[in-house]
Amino acid sequence: MKDTFKHKGLRQKLVAVVKEKGIVDEKVLNAIGTVPRHLFMDSGFLDYAYKDMAFPIAADQTISQPYTVAFQTELLQVKKDDKILEIGTGSGYQTAVLLELGARVYSIERQQELFKKTSMFLPKIGYRAKKLIFGDGYKGLEEEAPFDSIIVTAGAPFVPKALLGQLKIGGRLVIPVGDAVQTMTLITRKGEKEFEQEEFGEFRFVPLLEDRN
Repeated sequence: MKDTFKHKGLRQKLVAVVKEKGIVDEKVLNAIGTVPRHLFMDSGFLDYAYKDMAFPIAADQTISQPYTVAFQTELLQVKKDDKILEIGTGSGYQTAVLLELGARVYSIERQQELFKKTSMFLPKIGYRAKKLIFGDGYKGLEEEAPFDSIIVTAGAPFVPKALLGQLKIGGRLVIPVGDAVQTMTLITRKGEKEFEQEEFGEFRFVPLLEDRN
């Protein structure tokens, strides 16, 4: 598992593409420019690692498009030491971007195959989440709540109430909501029972499945 000068150069080109598409947060751009995305992909796709595209990984899932990862991360407004819950660990690429920003990450994956693979892989390349959990993302992680922010990396047909309840006051939930096509949605918790919702255009994600365990 190598990260060469060539890979680093390709990452800087990727950063330029993502910047051109509208990402302005320098910390997010630096994270995209630092995380070795090629290591998260099956070797057959190495040539595509630094193109701004989603690609298949194990268990019929995908590694998200870098622009989408950057877009969701920018909406979170991550600060160092933020306690973040990620729903859908997947390949671990988004997890690594959050860790690169100095967040304390708790991540849930419901695909056993991916969970095992990513749990072993992330520490090998120097990324250590606070907790990686095999479980149902719809339920969140009550025992570790509240969170500064929550990010959902799969398309949800609705916003799970459990996730809203696990946000701190002032906390942000970034979630793609919809069936075939999702609307990127930011929900900010303003009070005990008060939430503000904003929408940010259409994206395509694999579906967030429930009750599989």
